[in-house]
Amino acid sequence: MTHRSRHILSIFTPLLLLIPLLGGGCSTTRRLGPDEVLYTGVKKFDVRQGVAGTHLTLPPDVESSMKSVINVKPNNPMPFLSPYMRWPIPLGLWVYNNWNDSARGLEGWLYRRLVSQPVLITNVHPKARVRMLQELLDQNGYFDSRADYSLVYDKHNEKKASIIYSIDLRAPYTLDSIIFICDSLHRADDGHEHDSQAIDRLNRSYRDETQLQVSQLIDSMARAGTYLRRGSVFSIDSLNTLRVDIANRLRNKGYYFFRPEYIEYLADSLITPKHIALKLQLAANMPDNAAYPYTTGKVTTILERRQSKASGIPNDTMHTDRGQVIVERPALLRKNLIPSCITFRSGRPFTVRGMERTQTRLARLGIFSNIQIQPVPAPIDTLHPTRHLMDVYTTCVWDRPIEALIEANVTEKSSSYLGPGVIFSLTQHNLFGGAEKLNVRLNASYEWQLGSKKSNNSNFNSYEFGLTSSLAFPRMLAPDFIRRRKSTLNWTTISLKADLLNRPHYFKLAEFNTGITYDWSSTRYSTHSFTPFKLSYTKLISTTAAFDSIMAQNPAVALSFQSQFVPQASYTYTVERSFGAHKQNNLNFSTTLLEAGNLFDLIWRAAGVKGRKTLFGTPFSQFVKGQAQLVYSRQLHRGIDRWLVSRLLVGAEHAYGNSTEVPYAEQFYIGGANSIRAFTARSIGPGSYSPPSSLRNGYFDQTGTFKLELNCEYRFPLVSVLHGAVFMDAGNVWLLRKDPMRPGGELQADRFMRDIALGTGVGLRVDLGMMVLRGDLGYGLHNPAGDAARKYFNVKIKDAFLFHLGIGYPF
Repeated sequence: MTHRSRHILSIFTPLLLLIPLLGGGCSTTRRLGPDEVLYTGVKKFDVRQGVAGTHLTLPPDVESSMKSVINVKPNNPMPFLSPYMRWPIPLGLWVYNNWNDSARGLEGWLYRRLVSQPVLITNVHPKARVRMLQELLDQNGYFDSRADYSLVYDKHNEKKASIIYSIDLRAPYTLDSIIFICDSLHRADDGHEHDSQAIDRLNRSYRDETQLQVSQLIDSMARAGTYLRRGSVFSIDSLNTLRVDIANRLRNKGYYFFRPEYIEYLADSLITPKHIALKLQLAANMPDNAAYPYTTGKVTTILERRQSKASGIPNDTMHTDRGQVIVERPALLRKNLIPSCITFRSGRPFTVRGMERTQTRLARLGIFSNIQIQPVPAPIDTLHPTRHLMDVYTTCVWDRPIEALIEANVTEKSSSYLGPGVIFSLTQHNLFGGAEKLNVRLNASYEWQLGSKKSNNSNFNSYEFGLTSSLAFPRMLAPDFIRRRKSTLNWTTISLKADLLNRPHYFKLAEFNTGITYDWSSTRYSTHSFTPFKLSYTKLISTTAAFDSIMAQNPAVALSFQSQFVPQASYTYTVERSFGAHKQNNLNFSTTLLEAGNLFDLIWRAAGVKGRKTLFGTPFSQFVKGQAQLVYSRQLHRGIDRWLVSRLLVGAEHAYGNSTEVPYAEQFYIGGANSIRAFTARSIGPGSYSPPSSLRNGYFDQTGTFKLELNCEYRFPLVSVLHGAVFMDAGNVWLLRKDPMRPGGELQADRFMRDIALGTGVGLRVDLGMMVLRGDLGYGLHNPAGDAARKYFNVKIKDAFLFHLGIGYPF
């Protein structure tokens, strides 16, 4: 397209878009054939009671499945609400009906980009969709219920019609009698067969005893389940879920070749009206090996180089208690590394769970580019013909030992800072032959705080340079008294970091820290992180007059910014569980306890040092800090990604002994993209305190030593990878010590509820799988420091809106 054409297009496109409004008389059905009717959406999904006086409802998952069947978009659907609403401006249809489809040049180019082919009733196939609805009713026990549809023609144009789908709902059929596999085999033909005769007939009915054993296992698992009970509503989905669960459990008992389809159900609805007689049986085509429990035989692990070449060095074979390990040399490898990841044991049942755990543990080492586990049935031993062995061959291909990464990115932090950054890192994945990871990373970034409010805080920009190095060992370099799972990897990490932070117009600060951290799992659901020692040193290199002015008026805040050592130890415990019949509930609880300076204080006291204690002439901090967070998520409709997620966060800290204030970096703040999204970070609190108007840039003193935060968010899918959210946030920070320079900041019971900031809003998320891009528009409802004369809802509309851009979910 020429520059002139683009100029003409930019002038006339707005007019073109207004034509359907100005020329409402132009038809959107003019080109339809005599038997063609334009589909305008689903007018209603009507569930009627088949019997007067009854109060039946469809289960939420069944109703959601039905609505997905009829969810056919009409032309110009209303975003997020289709198929029930349409835009009032059918631009694409108007172009289709009123423009020349053979036009060329600019008109033809516009036609191809604006035209929309009409969606007709015949394209929707309502009869076929009714059959699908009826099938869903039958699959869920509603055999007497009926689905139907009707067309509702437009009063002004009979060439347009919407669809009403109706369900004539009757009571579902329930399970009345259940015959398990072994039950049917033990029944006598005439009802008078002796026990010995029944047993003989039972043995004759099976090719060998193994099929009897697997039948008994299936029966016991089915009886132990919650579904196969008299009175349960007949549901094919529930029956399929049950047999998948049984097959998985059998495969973890050695029955490797067993599949869900080898369990069959026979349902009879004629014996008792409105009830189902259900019978379980094994499929006639079930192969013999599906009934054999396999025992682990030979275990062989092969380590191959990425590019196998003749090196003149023969392969090395190591015999361990976890089988043979064949290593293609040359290779740097600790002898016990691979056996520690192999969960198979010769002579024990061969399980699918063992394959998954071995695969996971080898992958977590991070030193292999490809891992394949191949089970192979061993030949039958003539001396032990009833014993079935499964040999296991695991092949691992070495990955590149050194990985370099250069990355340009956009960084988003919980304090609402966003900006470009550059990262360069080098990683050695197998430093000493035991999958040790040495990582060295250089980073540089420039950040600014997001927010549309016109406040002094929104222009607070910074840049940062840092060097971080860490050495991680895939094992606990600690005494064995710490309880930990042997089936998962546990890590020991030693780190060293230097960082330079520059806040233009305020200060330049350098920070150094080093420490050691242990990460391990004690159960399937709980993890621990323990840092026995971490030493940080903060140096305020330079300050500006504006910053000095702020500190002069806030002595308590000035103390938290002083140059100091922070020797600390911390412990974090996290537990996460999913529960419910379909794992629709998720609970995540984490708590962190941190202490700083207590060990040093004891040493200094033992040495007879009194008064203020220093390390290399610089005072060290002494405080304790605790924080707990509970996140509860509930899926509102089974099979649909709609979640109600709530969070409760509580934290408190206290400085004592060698310190009068907690270091600024350790103090609590609130607001921002991952907190109360109607306010920028550090723009509210502590309590009802508000910086005086004469104190420009009062940003630094809006922190506290006690924090309470509550969040609730409803998450739902929209279109494709686009998701939506509606949220409500509340909370604040307070001071546990009274500060005369910050009136209203102290935690007090009589004004506690009024000190809680409140905000709401809506958000959009783009879920790309590996990454979630998030935009939240918050609306402030109550600011504790706001005008009390406006009563509770005291945030003015012009100042109430705030937009945050984030990466990942807020909690």
